[in-house]
Amino acid sequence: MNIFSTNYNTKYNSIPFSKITINDYLPAFEEGIKQSKQEIENIVKSTDAPTFKNTIETLDNNGEILARVSRTFFNLLHSLTSEEMQKIAQEVSPKLSKLYNDKILNKELFEKIDFVYKNTDKSVLTVEQQTLLENNYREFIRNGANLSSKNKETLRDIDNKLSNLSLIFSTNLLKEINKYELLITDKQDLSGLPEGIIEAAAITAKQKNKDGWIFTLDGPSYMGFMSYADNRELRKELFKANSTRCSKGDELDNNKNIKQILSLRNKRATLLGYKNHAEFQLEETMATNPESVFNFLNDLLEKSIHIAKDEFKELSKFAKKNGGPKTLKAYDTSYYVKKLKKEKFDLDDQVLKPYFKLENVLNGAFLIAEKLYGIKFTEIYDIDKYHKDVMTFEVTDKNGEFVSLFYADFFPRDSKQNGAWMNSMKSQYIKDGKNNRPHIVNVCNFTKPTETKPSLLTFMEVTTLFHELGHGLHGILANTRYKQLSGTSVFQDFVELPSQIFENWCYEKEALNLFAFHYETGELIPDELIEKIKETSNFREASKMLRQLSLGFLDMEFHTTKPESINDIIAFEKESKKKTSIIESEDYASFSNSFAHIFAGGYSAGYYSYKWAEVLDADAFEIFKEKGILNSDVGEKFKETILSKGGTKHPMELYKDFRGKEPDNIALLKRAGIYNRLLSYSK
Repeated sequence: MNIFSTNYNTKYNSIPFSKITINDYLPAFEEGIKQSKQEIENIVKSTDAPTFKNTIETLDNNGEILARVSRTFFNLLHSLTSEEMQKIAQEVSPKLSKLYNDKILNKELFEKIDFVYKNTDKSVLTVEQQTLLENNYREFIRNGANLSSKNKETLRDIDNKLSNLSLIFSTNLLKEINKYELLITDKQDLSGLPEGIIEAAAITAKQKNKDGWIFTLDGPSYMGFMSYADNRELRKELFKANSTRCSKGDELDNNKNIKQILSLRNKRATLLGYKNHAEFQLEETMATNPESVFNFLNDLLEKSIHIAKDEFKELSKFAKKNGGPKTLKAYDTSYYVKKLKKEKFDLDDQVLKPYFKLENVLNGAFLIAEKLYGIKFTEIYDIDKYHKDVMTFEVTDKNGEFVSLFYADFFPRDSKQNGAWMNSMKSQYIKDGKNNRPHIVNVCNFTKPTETKPSLLTFMEVTTLFHELGHGLHGILANTRYKQLSGTSVFQDFVELPSQIFENWCYEKEALNLFAFHYETGELIPDELIEKIKETSNFREASKMLRQLSLGFLDMEFHTTKPESINDIIAFEKESKKKTSIIESEDYASFSNSFAHIFAGGYSAGYYSYKWAEVLDADAFEIFKEKGILNSDVGEKFKETILSKGGTKHPMELYKDFRGKEPDNIALLKRAGIYNRLLSYSK
């Protein structure tokens, strides 16, 4: 029997990673697909009158084997991949796409759903049941249930191709990142770099059996070099490698993939009766349509562009005064921003890092969650894990009852994608009176411990850890009846609220005092450093906002423009960025070719949602600031109205349940330091 065929009979039914072999996946996918199809066939062939229970609820429980193997496989595909796994993914993805289309385009199945939708007294259903019914009905309508037979076949073909192209895009990007290394053999070329960054580069070189120091395109290595290296030519070299990922015209080039993805997405949308992919995607968001998103982005652009230009003038003036180039280039900004920040605030990441030992920061984040939400994280060692670097935690409530398993995977490796993310190894749902609790994973890429130092985080990495744990808490505290509505199964522009609001605690003295201890002396972070952290919290915030808006515009323009008019990806990107650019870009630079969020992730026509959620989180955090940032009553309300509810209600209703009103962007503009500066501009 295949290992995925039944429950695992392990503690908390955790995944027995060490017993899974590469040969288990394909048979499990085949068995899972077969089971899922049979269950759908049973619904279709049933002679009983369609009801909410025998149709909608049964669909929610469809495909347990497939869920087990899919969650395991696709989590590891991104965090512990191999060529064998990538081949399996390319073989399996079209089959999964076909299975989904077989379900969504099944005429008899839709007729049953349609019958339930039109003949059920909604007043006898709970709010959650009403949402599930509405979601299922809309999902079928939105994805082709009413198409002609010919158009259904066209849709199948499109979805199959899109599934493959997304995989190829992400595989190319990972290969490109792993392929590049900047080998330094002359110690003078390390000038400006802090000791910890140099030591990490030496370890990388040693692991690759080379003499010297190796810098890569992994986040900590790349950002460390770009922020501190005095050698401008080497910064330029590394920047060029990073900004030409998958755009060199070789076998890893993503240009053709992007054009095909855009064309197929547009074709799919128009086939379903929408103007473009963005209109289709945004129909089920808080924003609702492309016009609202463009208005949102343009409003923030108007409020931030002049301030961002002033910030760039200040940076340019500072660079010239300190022997920098006459004209700042993109590979200069991080370097001079660090120096300007140090001069203005006498604050530098190297001063802060000793207070942010990874284990302390993680424990601090856990403690804050405990104070707010009444849960406790305990590291356990009797749960199987997929890599030796992974830590495993048992999450319990104030009564000691099991809430969730939590996996923390924090260090880079060649088999792991760049970036940071949260995933669910097992979703939460209630079935037959039993509350099946979730298994959640956070994946990041922080600097590994060296022979002389533990893993010490930059402040940005501290906020990243909190951000991903915020997503994690959304999954951990899920408490809904149905899988389809559980945890992070919410509108795309609402899903970032739990993650981004949790970042706010990183700037608060009361929170920092829980975990910011010097790794050598045990000294608590001094008050003056906390003040500087708060002072610098909106340092160059308009410039940061501009970057987010730039990517939001690019995403939206890719998905509202007729694909046939996009002949040159880099040229299209340059044109899109003109309105947000305050520094001349390099001719070769292309972010699009590595823009995995929109071409290989789930953020197509949705990248704006990061900024949208910042409006929500700044507005929502005002309550915590008013009542106390560790106020358990406010925390409990946030848990009960937002974190535990998943997608059981429209997100605006959930937000108003917590906040008592709809959000506005005033709190965000104030937090960013833009609001007061706007007032001074208007005088």
